[in-house]
Amino acid sequence: MFFRALVPAVPLALLVGCEGGDINLFTIEDDKQLGKDVAAEIEADPATYPILDEQEFADAYDHLYRIRDELLVSNDFEHADDFVWELHIIDDDETLNAFCTPGGYIYVYTGLMRYLDHEDELAGVLGHEMAHADNRHSTEQLTEIYGISTLLSLVVGGDPGLLGDVATSLVSLQFSRGDEAQADEYSVRYLCDTDYAANGTAGFFEKLIAEGDSGYIPEFLSSHPDPGNRVADINALAEDLECNTEYDPDADYAALLDTLPSSGQTQ
Repeated sequence: MFFRALVPAVPLALLVGCEGGDINLFTIEDDKQLGKDVAAEIEADPATYPILDEQEFADAYDHLYRIRDELLVSNDFEHADDFVWELHIIDDDETLNAFCTPGGYIYVYTGLMRYLDHEDELAGVLGHEMAHADNRHSTEQLTEIYGISTLLSLVVGGDPGLLGDVATSLVSLQFSRGDEAQADEYSVRYLCDTDYAANGTAGFFEKLIAEGDSGYIPEFLSSHPDPGNRVADINALAEDLECNTEYDPDADYAALLDTLPSSGQTQ
């Protein structure tokens, strides 16, 4: 059971004074266990989350893992060796979404992959989601949402159904503007250490704006709803860090898309 180490680890003064603040009561091991629990719940619900089989679609997974491995080389990761960073592709062409649970279980929808035009953009989005996990934003949000007293009740054998509720809520968890800005920042920093354009995430926002979709922001980016500001901030940081901003000419994004199932094939 996670939270097992919280009571001795949290001083009484902190418990009294931090309700609703930017506090994370989870340990690294808690993040890993919670992510594992969420992954199990997702796997048990194929109607909602039709995950592509890793053996049947080995080429698609291999391609994504190559992108992941390039990102994890960055020394800006704090938990590169702590978390599993396991990839899953959800076969849903209607959904522009991606998310990463605590502990590094990464989920990418085929709808998002098909919407993007360049591999650098996908690398940017993956970096953004991995940054949420590496900076432990999910468990910070849970601490704030559920409150310290509720979370601590799990330690002493409170409502046994609460653990399932906490795990389920992670799939659609919305982050604060500050968390989104930090994830954007770290996406740039991760990509800056690769051959990808460090501002790859900005390309996604630019496409939304160009197509007149700026009023619709995918769920995984919805808590900071001004794509124009984010483009400017991402580009400015890439310039300040003197990162490459040219799309990787050797990245064959069409080859990755060709490894995905035809629309509706696995439904």
